[in-house]
Amino acid sequence: MKKHTLEELTDKYIGKVGTANRERFDFELRADVIGEIIKKARIEQNMTQEQLGLLLGVQKAQISKIENNTKDVRFSTILRVFDALKAHVNLSVELQSHQLIKIA
Repeated sequence: MKKHTLEELTDKYIGKVGTANRERFDFELRADVIGEIIKKARIEQNMTQEQLGLLLGVQKAQISKIENNTKDVRFSTILRVFDALKAHVNLSVELQSHQLIKIA
């Protein structure tokens, strides 16, 4: 039985890096991860979705949508959520050849 790497399977079933399908898949995967991080941080602070929503001036449903990646969310909203959770955010932007910017 031949074994395959995750990268090989992703290339085969989603598309190779650089294709539209793969870019969309990678973007959605990152959004899912951000939602999970927000949920974990909120829970660690014993905060409900409703309480976090009140801090941001949005409904509980909006927090749920962010955590579950069911709605496109502006980057500024994500930063506001992390700010309300008193979370430190590091941002790194890399080009294929080198790191472009890192904000910590």
